[in-house]
Amino acid sequence: MQFRRAFESTATPALDRRLHTAEEPRDIAAPALLYPAGPGVVGITETWSAAGTPREQHRGVARFTSDGHWLMGTLCIDDATLPGGIGAAARQVYDELFQLLRDEGFPHLLRVWNYLADINGSIEAGDGGDPLERYRQFNIGRQDAFLAARRSAFDGAPAACALGTTRGPLTVHFLAGREAPRAVENPRQVSAYRYPSQYGPRAPTFSRGALASIGGGREALFLSGTASIVGHQTLHAGDVARQTEETLANVAAVVDAANALSTIGPKAHRVDALDCTVYVRHPQDLPTVREVLARRLGAEAPALRNAIYLRADVCRADLLVEIEAHGIASAAEPSPP
Repeated sequence: MQFRRAFESTATPALDRRLHTAEEPRDIAAPALLYPAGPGVVGITETWSAAGTPREQHRGVARFTSDGHWLMGTLCIDDATLPGGIGAAARQVYDELFQLLRDEGFPHLLRVWNYLADINGSIEAGDGGDPLERYRQFNIGRQDAFLAARRSAFDGAPAACALGTTRGPLTVHFLAGREAPRAVENPRQVSAYRYPSQYGPRAPTFSRGALASIGGGREALFLSGTASIVGHQTLHAGDVARQTEETLANVAAVVDAANALSTIGPKAHRVDALDCTVYVRHPQDLPTVREVLARRLGAEAPALRNAIYLRADVCRADLLVEIEAHGIASAAEPSPP
């Protein structure tokens, strides 16, 4: 498995290909590109590829591709027209995803990217109770689907992120494999699936990260969306610079925890070598976020040279920035098959 970001798009077969542009598309929910930007920059293409010959298929609301070793795809449902709204849409998307994994013989979900419009907006409760934030409604539907499929909604949940856009249907990208990943948690934080009820009637269903062996002595680390949360509380409300610093501290903690579980070495994964996606709530905060990252990681760090910055709402209204990332590391000598 390989990952590449480029300014140009190609027609070569791939497991997954996503295009980030300065304007949000209408057919899917996708955050707008903030940086890199400038004359001649139409967009950034992200490509996941593998050694095998990928085969693309469509089924229900899913578009997916497999090379025999990995399964990647996207599911979209227009929650604006669905009875039950975003909660029902989340349940349907994940029900169909789990059925697809069973049908295709890829039982293990490694990484999920969730995008939904107006993530911090509120929905009137059907029982006449207080309005409930759309993200919290999404968490109800997602967890219900995990439990109905008899999948762990707690320890061992996949790595994931959930970000808000201004428009588009509920969009879920996924990566699945045939072998179980190793879940990674952050010792600085309460596990998301253990959050207290003040954050909603159902806790979010994801681990802080996941490790997966990908063959040839290589190991992939998938880092979930990470923000300025310590314990279960948001820190530094209103201060994007300090939130970015706290977020980096959490990223480093997850990488350290992953290295402790790594099968290829205790220093296999490095923060400054990750492929990062940085989500920024307010475009005017972009220079501050970039300055903090450059100061902390080094302006020439691969993580900064390869990073992209997207305009998105974070899952809590008081969070201003979020970082998700992945990296592929190799052992000095390939591990036995």
